[in-house]
Amino acid sequence: MKYEITREPLDPQSLLDAVRSDECGAIVTFLGVVRVMGDGDRPVDGLAYEAYPEMALPEMRAIGAEASSRFGEARVAIAHRIGDLALGEVSVAIAVASKHRAVAFDACEYVIDELKQRVPIWKRENYRDGETRWRPNASPHA
Repeated sequence: MKYEITREPLDPQSLLDAVRSDECGAIVTFLGVVRVMGDGDRPVDGLAYEAYPEMALPEMRAIGAEASSRFGEARVAIAHRIGDLALGEVSVAIAVASKHRAVAFDACEYVIDELKQRVPIWKRENYRDGETRWRPNASPHA
């Protein structure tokens, strides 16, 4: 499968292509997009992400393998962007393919929740008033 950390804009189609298989009847995708309100309900004009790829990529692979074994045979691809991102840009993309849709949905949700909890990726919110703040990347709903 495909696991990457990149400074380049994410291409969801490349993730779909990585997981697509004639044995799979379902593909679920998740795109995390930079929104106008930060985690603390302050308006932002963008985010910046940093990562430690030497640790992040093996952990992303481990999460993909866990999702596949936990929910049934699933093909997983994950990409996360680093660097400065503007409003509307995709920061994280996940694609999961499986024989059946329930597995694909469950595995995709597991992947994003685990990614936010375990992968060493850090997020800085750039507020419209010029201030910045590093925020935890952990999902408040996980």
